[in-house]
Amino acid sequence: MFLNDAFRSLDRQECLRLLGKVPVGRVVYTRQALPAVLPINFSLDADASVLLCTSWESDLVNAIDGVVVAFEADEFDAAARSGWSVVVTGRATVVTDPDEHERLSQAGPTSWMPLRDVVFVRIESEMITGRELRGTRGTR
Repeated sequence: MFLNDAFRSLDRQECLRLLGKVPVGRVVYTRQALPAVLPINFSLDADASVLLCTSWESDLVNAIDGVVVAFEADEFDAAARSGWSVVVTGRATVVTDPDEHERLSQAGPTSWMPLRDVVFVRIESEMITGRELRGTRGTR
């Protein structure tokens, strides 16, 4: 059971604000008919899409292009028993438009891994949900 003010749902704007604070999230997708999760750095685009930068050779690109995925990012303080989590659900697509690819090459995310044949993946923010837990130390 949740205490009145220890747990709250976050609205879309608060979710986007929090996503903008962290550099790494997790893509949740299906690989060989099984659930898979991959941590990856990201950024948000002006339209609230999640942007990933990876390689054409990545298994991730083949697994998620054109399908609905989830993307989750969070931040927690275990000592304070507090934190937040945001999930973006939407269709992932490889950016193929040359002008858009050039724009993202200048202003989009950069991979933390050295890459050849850079590709950008956009996850549309069709549904955004979030929740926050405020410190509950010593309560039950």
